[in-house]
Amino acid sequence: MSEIRASLAPVDPVFGTVVPAMVTPMRPDGSVDLDAAQALAEHLVDNGADGLVVTGTTGETSTLTDEENVAMFRAVVEAVGGRAKVVAGTGTNDTNHSLHLSQAAAETGVDGLLLVTPYYNKPPQAGIAAHFRAVADKVDLPIMLYDIPGRSVMPIQAETLLSLAEHPNIVALKDAKGDLQSTTTVLAETDLVVYSGDDGATLPLMSLGAVGVVSVSAHVAPAKYRELVDAANAGDIAAARKAHFELDPVQRAIMTHVQGAVAAKAVLAAQGVIPAATVRLPLVEATSDELSIIRADLAEAGITF
Repeated sequence: MSEIRASLAPVDPVFGTVVPAMVTPMRPDGSVDLDAAQALAEHLVDNGADGLVVTGTTGETSTLTDEENVAMFRAVVEAVGGRAKVVAGTGTNDTNHSLHLSQAAAETGVDGLLLVTPYYNKPPQAGIAAHFRAVADKVDLPIMLYDIPGRSVMPIQAETLLSLAEHPNIVALKDAKGDLQSTTTVLAETDLVVYSGDDGATLPLMSLGAVGVVSVSAHVAPAKYRELVDAANAGDIAAARKAHFELDPVQRAIMTHVQGAVAAKAVLAAQGVIPAATVRLPLVEATSDELSIIRADLAEAGITF
């Protein structure tokens, strides 16, 4: 067991503790709106975020060109670099492509990389480990692994995470696997900094030792996530539980009716935070009926627009 975990010493959060997985604002014609992205980044940081993931899954990275990805990294660093950690989503299901995009991201001044498990290919654990090491060996930035078998099909098994944690550049894990035993093993036996990758699991995972959350719902309630995370990190379980329950309708609104990026953009556009709710195919915008359901959930949390 690592000395840090064994002693229960405070853990350096590395990438912040409230880390919205930023949407990529787009104009009605589908082009990326960098001005809106910078304004959104500033809005989120002003309201409680201390880190941002740029062009991860919620940022529709799979439909962006490399040039658009890199432009987003550069724009967000320019807007909030120094005020919040900027993490570039550079993981794909092609190792060479992931490496190329990661190297390009490093030149923009980002603070780290988010690498998702290679999706669709269904690689074995040896292939998953080799994929991550191929990037970590050649890009000198701290890396957060993203374990989300609901999208990638293949989980990163606990034994694989223990091995990867020995790499000096692999420092964090965004955990959306829903396997508390695996998370417990990782927290007990490595120094990886763990983030909840499932908004509703933030408090349970923080009770085990996670430092915070990489969140979609934080687009519309960053201050409330700040309350939850700060209370949990301070050991104030009553206050953390209160915030956790208050966030329930927010999480239902953003995560259960339509895809998270679609819901977040619909709300942000309706609030006037971003100019348009545009998404790229194969995603489609929320319908008026879907937005009405989302509004009703958010109203339960006192969020009206």
